[in-house]
Amino acid sequence: MKRILFAFVSLCLVMAASAAGPYDNADTLVVARDGTGQFRTVGEAIEVCRAFMDYHKVIFVKKGTYKEKLVIPSWLQNIEICGEDRDQTIITWDDHANIEADISPLTSHLSPQKIGTFRTYTLKIEGNDITLKNITIENNAAKLGQAVALHTEGDRLTFINCRFLGNQDTVYTGVAGTRLFFKDCYIEGTTDFIFGPSTAWFEHCDIYCKANSYITAASTPQEIMYGYIFNKCTVSCASDVTKVYLGRPWRDYGYTLFMHCTLPSQIRPEGWHHWQKERELTARYLEYENTGEGAAADKRVGWSHQLTKKEAKKITLENVFRRVDGWNP
Repeated sequence: MKRILFAFVSLCLVMAASAAGPYDNADTLVVARDGTGQFRTVGEAIEVCRAFMDYHKVIFVKKGTYKEKLVIPSWLQNIEICGEDRDQTIITWDDHANIEADISPLTSHLSPQKIGTFRTYTLKIEGNDITLKNITIENNAAKLGQAVALHTEGDRLTFINCRFLGNQDTVYTGVAGTRLFFKDCYIEGTTDFIFGPSTAWFEHCDIYCKANSYITAASTPQEIMYGYIFNKCTVSCASDVTKVYLGRPWRDYGYTLFMHCTLPSQIRPEGWHHWQKERELTARYLEYENTGEGAAADKRVGWSHQLTKKEAKKITLENVFRRVDGWNP
């Protein structure tokens, strides 16, 4: 009987060992298009990561162009995707909102529908505690509609020295109450190219406007204290751009603050647009100690607000991201 029991336990241990994936550890995974890594696509590396990891997993992506439409699902966490070179490590896709496709088996008998803005992403992050470093995320669709490069839904997301390339709707911060931190990033676009309801801090980022339009379209809910905060950022424009708004509220209580930023002459004197007239009563649009030809406050719309020194002291990473978890990137 003891022999049988010992054999059974041994078999269970062998089966458990064989069931464990070879990548269920904190080792770095290497992705390379030329075949010199463990994987040739970023998607393959994401696929082998274990659900709800309690250790930090790095996916190192060698220089190259990776044409992939990616999702980091909600059951993955503690993943860092790090490129070998920011400008030469590129994940790209080319969907735009007006592409026609069968988007649901329930409607397959009907004429194809347009996929809409929220299916156009190149990279969608649903998981929490995800970091991107030294990498470019691009939507290179033609200018035929909204085309998202980065779509976020997770909380505690960090982006360091990344580029986000696109036209309309480049970066979509998609879930209210989630916290995002962008540092030393480059973000470009045409219309509303940073938009959504999340709380996002942009530190020392370069914001590049490619058209006469709007930089931001925050949809911050009324009960959320902070939306978009741009601190020590530099806004610049293409040579043919002459009139740019800092933002317009996608929903009534949209919150956007530019502080210690450099604003070019192409920023319209009024600064902000209401989108809908009644939103002048609720939108939260703020500035503090900006510089540059576009920073003059004397002609700003009357419903925007220049912070006082006392008010500005409260705008810190600790206060903006404060939750019970104490996260401070």
